[in-house]
Amino acid sequence: MAGDRRVPWPDGLRRRSATGLRFADLSSIPLQQRFTVKQGRLNLSSVSKSILLVDDDQEIRELLDTYLSRAGFQVRTVGDGADFRRAFNEEPSDLLILDVMLPDEDGFSLCKWIRQHPRQPHVPIIMLTASSDEADRVIGLELGADDYLGKPFSPRELQARIKALLRRAQFGQERPGGDVILFDEWRLDMVSHRLFHNDGEEVILSGADFALLKLFLDNPQQILDRDTIGNATRGRELMPLERIVDMAVSRLRQRLRDTGKSPRLIRTIRGSGYLLAANVNSQAGNGY
Repeated sequence: MAGDRRVPWPDGLRRRSATGLRFADLSSIPLQQRFTVKQGRLNLSSVSKSILLVDDDQEIRELLDTYLSRAGFQVRTVGDGADFRRAFNEEPSDLLILDVMLPDEDGFSLCKWIRQHPRQPHVPIIMLTASSDEADRVIGLELGADDYLGKPFSPRELQARIKALLRRAQFGQERPGGDVILFDEWRLDMVSHRLFHNDGEEVILSGADFALLKLFLDNPQQILDRDTIGNATRGRELMPLERIVDMAVSRLRQRLRDTGKSPRLIRTIRGSGYLLAANVNSQAGNGY
């Protein structure tokens, strides 16, 4: 089709298996035919961004390494959980890509470990899965993944999601007048994304959690409909928008200790959406 700028996997190379994408006879195909990269259109904001990818399929690692490197990213790839943990501890990354099925452990345990790690608990995470089971995707999102992508997938779509998450992370670091937002019994540092309860407990927020909380804090005492909330979340293609929004709000309520039959902080407005029932104030400095 004329003008079609999609970057598909090469014809004849994709086949399905229990572990997702597989490729055959790649050595016989010139590298320039595997990918089409537009010249002169490189987004300079991605040049210094680093990505750490774990996937047990070597050919997928090589293909994504080539494609994302040509897009301007610094890419490191590993094949199992043990090597991923070592690479993660060696140097920080701007974004992580975790395959769910690995030979020594699954991506879920890695995601949980990252969110509890003092080094980079807020780093954006994309999970890759060959499973069509919604429960697996729910688990990943509940553990703090920011986005999910099912196999087989287009490298171009993965790149778009990477850039969207990096933009969101960069936007969240911009100082919105006050460095610390105060609401109900909570204090949110808008620079470090650290959330503290008045009793001193720190709650780890994923990028998706932070984006949704910021949306509520920017619009206190206002009803937010599902479309508005959906635009602040990721993985909208995985399941219906209503399900995605409910999951995102439920996860944020858990972070804010706002559970039970009648949550008091984030209220459900039947037929309309959700509302943050709290006064919001800001102050300069970290206040800790």
